[in-house]
Amino acid sequence: MTSYASIEEDRDEGPIHAVIYCRVSSTAQVRRGHGLDSQEMRCREYAESQGYIVEAVFPDDVSGGGDFMRRPGMVALLSYLDAQTGKTYAVIFDDLKRFARDTEFHIKLKRELRQRGARVECLNFRFEDTPEGEFIETILAAQGELERKQNGRQVVQKMRARVLDGYWLFSPVLGYRYDKVPGQGKMLVPDEPNAMIVREALEGFAAGRLQSPAEVQRFLERFPSIPKDRYGRVRLQLAIETLRRPLYAGYLSVPKWDIHLQPGRHEALIDFETWTKIQDRLDGKPLAPARKDIST
Repeated sequence: MTSYASIEEDRDEGPIHAVIYCRVSSTAQVRRGHGLDSQEMRCREYAESQGYIVEAVFPDDVSGGGDFMRRPGMVALLSYLDAQTGKTYAVIFDDLKRFARDTEFHIKLKRELRQRGARVECLNFRFEDTPEGEFIETILAAQGELERKQNGRQVVQKMRARVLDGYWLFSPVLGYRYDKVPGQGKMLVPDEPNAMIVREALEGFAAGRLQSPAEVQRFLERFPSIPKDRYGRVRLQLAIETLRRPLYAGYLSVPKWDIHLQPGRHEALIDFETWTKIQDRLDGKPLAPARKDIST
């Protein structure tokens, strides 16, 4: 297999115009020299060797595979081709995996480009319109899809293990922020003054001083530091989510990973008994009345 793959062309058709497509899916690729700039440089060298006229470069930095119409750079490339008339274009990219790491979308994207009269050229793969060539191309696309899914599975496994070890990995919730803690890495820490405000709201609802999520909502709206919408209001959904989160009691729950009430390493804002009272009130369970002193 040649390092530079080209398609035989009829030079009588005039000059071949080219657009370059570059994509990275992680900062690690940039560190290893597979960044957007290095891809563009290699593609330009290839275009020059073929005598192509490079008109535009379309970069993407979205990760993974999937629908190419979710990549801004690819959408812009297709729109650019739609706006051109009377030119023959080559779409150049440096590696087959930059094209589409999904078999279905690989075939669809190739069809979309051909419908626009564009040829696809890759620096490390020769596209051939033969049954054998299409078979090899499909196998390589499937291999890329397998690698992407395996990598995704490994990422999820590592993240799940981190949560089981007691660390929250998602966006910080109201009252917390991320900070680097010696010996533990990045983890949740209370974010004052919001942590104190959330604690007061949770304890107030558990004790009955705040009778409903709507009252919690209005309580939170009193404080300038609490995030609000453009109308200056706290969303009722935010108040409900705040009341439901076991995170505030020091526990982690990620249902999609079958993790429920896993003890966390972060500092809790309320104790578990208070959180349980909140859930009972939200679920309409009657609270046990205070026991009278029957010893007398």
